[in-house]
Amino acid sequence: MQAVDENVLTRVTASLSEGKSCWLATVVATYGSSPRPVGSLLTCDAGGEIVGSLSGGCVEDDLLEKLTLGLLANERAQFFRYGDDEEQAEKLGLPCGGHLDIIVEALETSMLPHFEKITQRLRSRNLCQRTVNLSDRSIETVNVDRFEELRYDEDDHTLVQTYGPRYQMFLIGAGMVSQYVAEMAQALDYRVVICDPRQDVLDGFPVEGVEKICDMPDDVIRESANDCHTAIIALTHDPRIDDMGLMEALKTEAFYVGAMGSSRTSASRRDRLRALDITANELERLRAPVGLPIGSKTPPEIALSILAEITVIRKQLEAEETDPSILAGSVSRESESRLAPSGIVVG
Repeated sequence: MQAVDENVLTRVTASLSEGKSCWLATVVATYGSSPRPVGSLLTCDAGGEIVGSLSGGCVEDDLLEKLTLGLLANERAQFFRYGDDEEQAEKLGLPCGGHLDIIVEALETSMLPHFEKITQRLRSRNLCQRTVNLSDRSIETVNVDRFEELRYDEDDHTLVQTYGPRYQMFLIGAGMVSQYVAEMAQALDYRVVICDPRQDVLDGFPVEGVEKICDMPDDVIRESANDCHTAIIALTHDPRIDDMGLMEALKTEAFYVGAMGSSRTSASRRDRLRALDITANELERLRAPVGLPIGSKTPPEIALSILAEITVIRKQLEAEETDPSILAGSVSRESESRLAPSGIVVG
């Protein structure tokens, strides 16, 4: 889930808890070019305050006007299509050939428990699924363990959407490479957490908008980074800190675990972790040396290689989630051997 969509759900919960009704709009299908993906959210209230985005600015003003005038979703959820013809698409500024289908719900304070459950699940980095029947206005919210793509059944007018936590980048160590990784990760919409037991180093970390935790990383990882939407990277160069974090990280559900260092350093790290009773299967998960082999030397280049590798693995795993028949898996070291120094696959 993107940060903007998580903000929408937080805002809906706040509005309903304050006794204010509001609307929630969800993109259920896109055709042609579309600036926002299926599942994107927007909420607005009678005062015209909007949080979120459906189209990057193309349709929001028109939607707000329809809602406040009572022309759409006045009392119940309603399906609506934008860009159904070329004239409307041109008027609204939608990309060439693009249109989008949305479900707009009129939310009442009685629906607050559903959204409190969703936001609580997101805070604890878990999944939650909501089913809305547009015909009988019934809503069901349940905990789930697996992400499913949004579904809208036009025949029985049922919307099923899974909400998952925002992707998280958990960095062990507040050094120079971490600064560039944090900045790039934020640009890619990750929630970034920096964990370092050295208060002076942590205090000097200059990147705004990250969560800083002064503690040894093992306990923190166990409590707040044990989920399949988290990438964990050890970047201190201090084995007393990195190894403690990696011992716990390799036992978590994190989709990526990496550690910075040369091939020789990485081999020594693996020997130490074996001596600490890390199993062969757990050790196989460790990406070390971290990042794609693009010949990186400087901190920005190292950060770029790390984010590139994480992006490849994340996209493959997301493809597997939506289509289990895809045998993607993570990037193998065999495939990496086919990378040219520029990072381009050859042969």
